[in-house]
Amino acid sequence: MGDPTYSRRSLIAAIAVIIATATGVATYVSSSDATEQQIATADRVSRTPAAKATVRIERVYSAARHREVTLAFYLPTGSNPRGLPMSILLHGLHGDARHASIGDLADVLSSAVAKGSVPAFGFVAVDGGDNYWHDNVPGDDPMAMLLDEVPGWLRERGYGQPFAVTGVSMGGFGALLYARRRAERGDPVAATAAISPGLITTWPEMAKRRAFKDEGEWASLDPLRHLKSTGPTALGVWIGDRDRFIDGTRRFIHDVRPEVGTVKAGGHDDGFYRKVTPDVVQFLAKYAKRAV
Repeated sequence: MGDPTYSRRSLIAAIAVIIATATGVATYVSSSDATEQQIATADRVSRTPAAKATVRIERVYSAARHREVTLAFYLPTGSNPRGLPMSILLHGLHGDARHASIGDLADVLSSAVAKGSVPAFGFVAVDGGDNYWHDNVPGDDPMAMLLDEVPGWLRERGYGQPFAVTGVSMGGFGALLYARRRAERGDPVAATAAISPGLITTWPEMAKRRAFKDEGEWASLDPLRHLKSTGPTALGVWIGDRDRFIDGTRRFIHDVRPEVGTVKAGGHDDGFYRKVTPDVVQFLAKYAKRAV
């Protein structure tokens, strides 16, 4: 019998798998619709199908926002939800609660809990609109919703209270603002995780988002101008070196010296988020353990 023959494509694919397995570097393959699909490799916290998070979706009425909003719970599968410590999870611009778990964040958490490498905690996300998590529009106050309504919604359902806040992009800005408001109330949040936070350095650029009445309002809320306002909360910040918000975030990391201040190769996209969500989970887990 002659030697088996292989196509050039199959040989390249096989070599790529061997290299990826040996090095732990993510590889990419083209799917049938010509988009790129990331293959999870040797992350410190693995993503396995068996560790998929449990997602619970509800609709609730927010008096602070004067409308119904989606409330989404991302929970480690198999964990007892009773008294489960929760991190608020803030979506980015044009996002919503149903799609707040960027970079497989909830599945990474579920996998880590299943492996016993972190204590169980969960995420709670809610629709916040596009106003950088503050009351830009009369009668619509997403920050008041986070501060005054989310704790009650958690309590009614038997979950623990928010020990942390996590946000991406606009939600990263919002997470730092939430931490500030909690500190101002004398009830500081234990940990704040800001992923690719929308820290913009010029008013003309921020004005394009129509999220602030004027430059003065933006200046009054901008985390870059209120560096110590989050009080004793532990800060973690992650940003890609090609992210459009890199300048402001580098400045924030330099001036604040957060507990975690990470700049990695990547942009403002899910490819970068997948690189850092294992570290985000590990960071939050330290404070979840103290919240139990």
